[in-house]
Amino acid sequence: MMSEKVNSMFSDVDFKIKKRNQILFSRDSQCLQELIKLIEIQSHRTLVMWALDCAKPTLEKFEAKYPDEARPRRCLELCESWAKGDIKMPIAKRAILDSHAVAKTINDSEYGALCHAIGHAGATVHVETHALGLTFYELTAIVIKHGKDNYQKPVSDKINYYYQRLLYWQEKTDGLEVKWADFISSDANSNRERLLKEKRKLKQKQQR
Repeated sequence: MMSEKVNSMFSDVDFKIKKRNQILFSRDSQCLQELIKLIEIQSHRTLVMWALDCAKPTLEKFEAKYPDEARPRRCLELCESWAKGDIKMPIAKRAILDSHAVAKTINDSEYGALCHAIGHAGATVHVETHALGLTFYELTAIVIKHGKDNYQKPVSDKINYYYQRLLYWQEKTDGLEVKWADFISSDANSNRERLLKEKRKLKQKQQR
C-alpha cells in the first residue's frame, strides 16, 4: 500500500520522464501540493528569504564542479541587494538572465538545471511565482542524477527540506532587522502564487 502511495505521488513525474520533458515538475505535481499550500500563505519577504536560503547549497554544489563560473553566485548576490533596495531591477534582471544562460554554456543537463533553479530563486525578489521555479529545476536535477528508478527518496527528502526551511522563515523573517526595498516591505499586495492558483481554477472551470 505504501509503495502504491509513493507511485501515485510521482506518477506525473514518471510520465514526464517517459516523454523526455526537460522540466519534470510543475504546479500540478502531486508531490509538491503541500509545499505549494504553504507557499500560498507566505509574505513576499518570507519567500525571498526562503528562496535565497535554499539556493545557497544549490550554488555550493554547482561551484564544486564549476568553480570558475561566477554568474550564478553573482545572480544571488545582486538579487539580495535588489531585495534590500540597494540596486535597481535592470541590474538584477541581467544577473538572473546570465545565470539561466550558463545552462547553455556548460551543456550539462543536471548542473544546467541547477543554474535555472538559482535564477528562479533570485527572481523570487521580483514576484513570488518564481519561488516554485527553484523547486521545479532543482528536483529535476535530482532525478537526472539518480535516474528514473531511484529518484523518489532523494526528491522526497529535498521537498521535506524545502518545507521545513519555509516553516523556519515563516517564523523568523519578520523578526529580523533587515532593510527591505519598498515593494517587498509592503503587505498591501496579495500572494501572487495564490492569485495564480485562483486564476488557473477559474480558467479550468470555464473550459468545462
